[in-house]
Amino acid sequence: MALIRIDSAGDPRIAGFRDIRERDLTGRRGLFVAEGEVVLNVLTSARSLCRPTALLLDGKRVEGLAEMLARVADETPVYVADQPVLDAIAGFHLHRGILALGEKPRAETLESCLAGTGPDCVVVAASGIGNHDNIGGIFRNAAAFGAAAVLLDRTCCDPFYRKAIRVSVGAVLRTPMVTGLDPSAMIDGLEAAGFAVMALTPGAETPLEHSPRGGRVALILGPEGPGLSPGVIGRCRPVGIPMSGGFDSLNVSVASGIALHHFTREA
Repeated sequence: MALIRIDSAGDPRIAGFRDIRERDLTGRRGLFVAEGEVVLNVLTSARSLCRPTALLLDGKRVEGLAEMLARVADETPVYVADQPVLDAIAGFHLHRGILALGEKPRAETLESCLAGTGPDCVVVAASGIGNHDNIGGIFRNAAAFGAAAVLLDRTCCDPFYRKAIRVSVGAVLRTPMVTGLDPSAMIDGLEAAGFAVMALTPGAETPLEHSPRGGRVALILGPEGPGLSPGVIGRCRPVGIPMSGGFDSLNVSVASGIALHHFTREA
């Protein structure tokens, strides 16, 4: 693999990596930025649903990344630069020294995504979650507990935002997903596909431990604070996690991990 030396932040060949924070807010037309060794390992693995289109590395990191770089297609450019040039390109101190541009997977429909799931699978659905840390945590938990897919309604934030990918430790890149869904249509589609649709909400009368396992289960999560809308809850089977000490809610990514552990255990 030929390494391409970059000595100036103004080099047009690395335009896609420039001013990362500002461009995170506006998108990259089907591409995303990934950072760090853990995420690069997922992106270049056989399990990734995405592919790298370019890499930008601190020259000092190249030798230690030899195994991952060997998985990258020969036509994928690998740029190397010194730390000051990397920082100038990114617009902040890039202490990990590893960036990659990746191509998002082809968008799936809800029907096609669910058609590929098994008879006893669990899927996670999110409605109204706009915090990138929480979205990343939900994807991480979904991968850890073997959820078949993650579904996001149109009011959720972009899971391919750089921070969401990092918090997910790369799970966003390997998890089947559908985004931009209408909340009501999402529930319709889940029910039509034979899923028992559970709404995780603190106000539920049924505690999580009394919720039956087995069969197709969809777990719907809402944002911290307002939670799921009454309209969504009213169409689902509400379940809650009992708490003590006057607390009535958990961080949504923490709650997702607890609930996924329950529904993915063998009945």
